[in-house]
Amino acid sequence: MNPAQARKLIAERRAQVAHHDELYYRQAKPEISDFEYDLLKRELAELEARFPAEAAALAGASPTARVGDDRAEGFARVKHRQAMTTLDNTYDEAELREFHARLAKLFGRDDLAYSVEPKIDGASISLTYEHGRLVRAVTRGDGEEGDDVTANVRTIANLPHELRPPADLTQSPVPDLVEIRGEIFLRYEEFARINQEQAEAGLEPYANPRNLAAGTLKLLDAAVVRARRLEIVLYGLGACAPEELVDSQAAWHGALAQWGLPTLEHRRSVRGIEEVVAAIRELDARRGQLPYATDGAVVKLEDFALQRRAGYRGEGQSARKLSPRWACAYKFAPERAETRLRDITIQVGRTGVLTPVAELEPVQLAGTTVSRATLHNRDEIARKDIRIGDFVTVEKAGEIIPAVIGVTLARRAPECVPYVFPDRCPVCSTPAVQIDGEVAVRCPNPDCPAQLTGRLDYVAGRTVLDLEGLGGVVADALVRSGAVREVFDLFGLDAAKLGELNLGTAEAPRVLGLKNATKIVEAIARARTLPLDRWLLALQIRDVGGATAQDIAAVHGTLERVAASEVLPKLARLADVAEEMTRISPRSRLNPPKDEVDRAARTARHNELAREEAELEEFRARTPGADRIGAEVARHTVAFFSGERGRRALARLAELGIAPTAARLATAPVQGVFTGKTFVLTGTLPALTREEATAMIEAAGGRTSSSVSKKTSYVLAGEEAGSKLDKARQLGVSVIDEAEFRRLLGA
Repeated sequence: MNPAQARKLIAERRAQVAHHDELYYRQAKPEISDFEYDLLKRELAELEARFPAEAAALAGASPTARVGDDRAEGFARVKHRQAMTTLDNTYDEAELREFHARLAKLFGRDDLAYSVEPKIDGASISLTYEHGRLVRAVTRGDGEEGDDVTANVRTIANLPHELRPPADLTQSPVPDLVEIRGEIFLRYEEFARINQEQAEAGLEPYANPRNLAAGTLKLLDAAVVRARRLEIVLYGLGACAPEELVDSQAAWHGALAQWGLPTLEHRRSVRGIEEVVAAIRELDARRGQLPYATDGAVVKLEDFALQRRAGYRGEGQSARKLSPRWACAYKFAPERAETRLRDITIQVGRTGVLTPVAELEPVQLAGTTVSRATLHNRDEIARKDIRIGDFVTVEKAGEIIPAVIGVTLARRAPECVPYVFPDRCPVCSTPAVQIDGEVAVRCPNPDCPAQLTGRLDYVAGRTVLDLEGLGGVVADALVRSGAVREVFDLFGLDAAKLGELNLGTAEAPRVLGLKNATKIVEAIARARTLPLDRWLLALQIRDVGGATAQDIAAVHGTLERVAASEVLPKLARLADVAEEMTRISPRSRLNPPKDEVDRAARTARHNELAREEAELEEFRARTPGADRIGAEVARHTVAFFSGERGRRALARLAELGIAPTAARLATAPVQGVFTGKTFVLTGTLPALTREEATAMIEAAGGRTSSSVSKKTSYVLAGEEAGSKLDKARQLGVSVIDEAEFRRLLGA
C-alpha cells in the first residue's frame, strides 16, 4: 500500500468509525455489532500506527484519540466529581495474559488477586448519594461531563433512593458523599415484550436490550420510562468522602450489598492469571442462562492500593481519555452459525403486521437448535438481499433472539433470486398496505382471521380478561368455525354449543367438551365485572399496557369519561410543544439558527411555546394522576376513541350492559401554603435532596416543573445551578435559596 492509498483508506475508516459512534452513543441505533465495531476501530488504529505521517496529514482528530459521547439535547449537563474512564477491550486470551504480565512485572509478583465481574451490556450511569440519599443520576457523557437523567432513573423499581445504614460498627458506614457507577439494563423478557408491541404497532424493532435501555434513559417522558421497567446494577466507585472507605473490590461490593443496592451476580475473587481465565470461561459458559445480556467479563486488580500504584494511561491529558492500567474488559465474540435458508414464511399478528420469518435448516447455536429466525420486516430483507436458498449467518441477537445477520455471497447459487415480499395478506388475501412513517407492511382487514385469533388470544390472557382455557387452539377454532367474528361475540357463547366446538380437523375431530366449555363461559361472565383498567387493555389501544391502563382509569373513573377526555388531548399537546421547543431552540447545537433573522423568529416562537407549555403544565398539575400518563399513550388513546373501532367498542359494551369503573381514583391535590404555586428546582441544596424538597412542596399544595416560564412562582436554587437560573433571571422569576424556602414553608 502506497502513502496515497493509505491516506485514502485512513480517511474512509475514520468516517466509518465516526458514523458508527454517532449511531451508538447518541442515537442508540447501531448498524453493526460491537464485535464488528471493535474490529473496525482496531484496523484504523493499526493503519494510523503503520502510516503516522499520512494520519497526521488528515484534518481533524482521529476517533481513536477520543472516547464516545452520549450527551443529547434536552438535558442539563453535570460534571462528574471523578471522571468516568474507559476500559481497554480485548477478544484475545493472549492479550489478556499480556495485561497480567505487565502488572506482574510492575509489582514483582505473579500471584496478583483479581476481581472477575460479568460485563452487563447496558447504559453506563453514575449515581451520587449525599448523606445516604440519592441526589443525582448522570450518564457517562464524554467521561468528564454527562446528562442529568435523575427523573428517569428515579423510576427504576430496584433502585433504593436511600442507603441502608449499617447494622453494626464492623460494617461500612454510609459516606457523606459517594459516586456509585453502574449499568442500566433490560431483561430479555421485558425486551421481548416491548419489541412485540413495536411489531404490532408497525414500528421497527429495537436491535438489542442495550440500545433500548440507552434510548429509554434519554426519553423526555418519565411516564414512558417507568412503563419500560428498566433495572440497574451497581459495581464501580467514583468520588467518595471519606476517600478510603474500603480497600478492595470485595469490600466495596460488600458495602453496596449492605447499603441495600443491587450488585453484580457471579462476581469472583481469584488469584493469578490461570484462575482469571478459568473464571471467564465459567462465565462464558453460564451467560446463556442469565436473564439479561452480558458481552464479556471485566478483570480488575482486587486491591485498591495496587490500583492507585498502577494508575491510568493518558495521565496528564484530558480526563476523558483516561483508561485504568489495573483493569481490562475481555469481550466474548458473538456465537454465530451458517446454515441454509429453506424458506421465508409470513406471520400475521393481531394488529395486522406481516412479519417475515426465516425457515432454516436446523443448526446448533449457543447450546440450542435453531430452525427459525426473525427477518424483522420487508426493508431488512431488501437491505441484506436475503434470498431463499442462500447460506446465511445466524446470530442470537441480544444472546436470545435468533436473527439472520448476513448472507454468504460466495455460496449463492444461480437459482437464488431476489425475494418478493407478498403484496397480499397470506391469510385473507386482502391487499397489504404500508402506512407512512412505518416500516411494517400490514393487512388492513380488521376481520382477517389471523388478526381476530390474535386478539382473542390476547384478551384471554390472565392480566387482561383472564379467560382461562380460551386462548391458543380454542381461539383459532372459534374463528375458523365462525362462532366469533369479534371479541364482543364471546359474551353470547352458550356452554352447550361451545362444548361441541371442534378443535381438530374434519378428518380427525376433537371436541372441546361441556366441562371445559362451562369453565370458559363462567370466566367470560366474571369478566363483565372486571375494573376499567382491565377493559382498557381488552380494547387493545396502542401503547396502553398494564400500569398505564391503571393510571388512565384512575384519572377518569369510567370508560365514557376516557372516551370524552379533556385530559388526554392536553397531555398529547404538551409533548408536541416540548418537542418543538427543543427542535427550534435558538441555542440548539444540533440545529443552530441560520442567521440573526432566523434566531429572532425562533426566539419569538420559543417564548410563545413556553407560555403554552406553562399553561398545560399547570393543567396537568391540578389534575390528579395526570403526571403518570405518557404523551404517546394519550395520543393513541384519543385516536382510538375518535375512530370507528373505539365508537363501535363503546356501542357494543353498552349493548352488553358492561360499564367498567376504576378500582381506584387519583386523589385531589393537597391544599396548603403553596397551593397554586409552581416551583422549579436547580442545583444542589445544602441539606435537602430534590426528592425531599419536591415532597415538601407537594405536601404544601404546590407543584414542581422541569422548565422555567413566566408562570413559574419560584426557582429554588442551590450550588451549581445551571441554565434554569439564568432563564429565571431573564424572566424576572423569584429565585430563592433553601433558607428562604423553609421560611416560606414555615418550617
